[in-house]
Amino acid sequence: MTIAFTPSETAPVESEAVGSEALASEAVEAVEAFATVETVETVDAVAPVMAEEPEFWVPSAPEPQDVQDAQDVQDADDADDAEDADGHGDDEHDPVVVRDAHDFGVYARTGGWAFALKVARSVRPGGQAAGEGAARTKVSAKAFARLAGCSPERVMRYYKAWDMAADDGLVPQFEVLVPGADIELPDADVWLSYYTSRNSASSVRGQAITAAAEAEGIRPTKALEVAENPTALRAAILADPGTAEAARGALLDRMKEDPALQTEMARAIARTDDLKKAVASEAKAADRIGYVRQIVENGQIKTPAGQTVEAPAELRAEAERHLSLLDELDDSEEAGEWAGEAYDTVKGLVAKAVEEDPALRVQERRTKFYNSLQKATKVFEELTLDEVMEEDIYEADMLQRLEALQEAIGTCISALRKATTTS
Repeated sequence: MTIAFTPSETAPVESEAVGSEALASEAVEAVEAFATVETVETVDAVAPVMAEEPEFWVPSAPEPQDVQDAQDVQDADDADDAEDADGHGDDEHDPVVVRDAHDFGVYARTGGWAFALKVARSVRPGGQAAGEGAARTKVSAKAFARLAGCSPERVMRYYKAWDMAADDGLVPQFEVLVPGADIELPDADVWLSYYTSRNSASSVRGQAITAAAEAEGIRPTKALEVAENPTALRAAILADPGTAEAARGALLDRMKEDPALQTEMARAIARTDDLKKAVASEAKAADRIGYVRQIVENGQIKTPAGQTVEAPAELRAEAERHLSLLDELDDSEEAGEWAGEAYDTVKGLVAKAVEEDPALRVQERRTKFYNSLQKATKVFEELTLDEVMEEDIYEADMLQRLEALQEAIGTCISALRKATTTS
């Protein structure tokens, strides 16, 4: 219930609000569904509640629509006062108007329960026995829908909502109810926990969405509504960072078990230049963080030439310090700069450790030389001389480069032979 206060008046005006937009739409649907069904006539009137305005309350500037609504209520009150002054009380109102007011009060307090009760006490789905006494007058959902001027599916949605609530002990079972019986109904805000106006809820897809919603602790109707309106979901993601973050987390969780979605996302990223750059940057930062983490966790370093050796204590301590700073970063903070600083610092310490260890320094240079020699050998072996002879691709520059290479190789061989003789 929402109580709207008009600062200029001494007495507050109480206005009943049905609630969320979904509840309002259900009200329209329910009224249309059961327009021809006998309404509840034994509802007590609700006395208006007067709320004393706290001294510290400061009214905020009302919205234009709120001002108009408040004015409409005030105009209605003034008209009421005028009628009362003429001697027309509640007892003299048209009975039809009184019944409509009572029915409105029932729905304002109970929401769809008021109409679900009509279904629960009057409908006997096919396959069930007719029963005895007053229960024999119950009709099938199809007959009830025909009388109401709506579809049997709509009637059964109300029936199923009541059935689930009865299983939870919130309302009586169908067998206890007879046509015309009145009971105390649950509050309106509980209705949406049991009722769904969507046929998709009964499909395999709808059941999966319902199960996921219950696992997340939210009403299935909310999730079903979002699933049936992807354009609204897109608009919310584009406009609201919080919604975008929730969508990102959900997609990542989904991709862990959906290879097809992984492929689609990878393809979309690969086709977008900005995303490719962002992914490359993040991958580089992740590799650098992994390099530092490997030193901390394994106690080993990888030299520039590719050797794996034990990390000095000083180097390992420095790596631990940088890694702790990286782990303290929030998800929203940019890790690239911090990762680069950690990587460069640790790399410098690795190079220093290699130079300060004579045996390691010699082995590092030997490994580096072998690596370069292997690469050069592989490249030369890939040259296809047969194509040179068969096709007219020869140029003078090629021969000059090969002659220079031959000279460099000769110099290298002489140096190695000299070093061998000396040693």
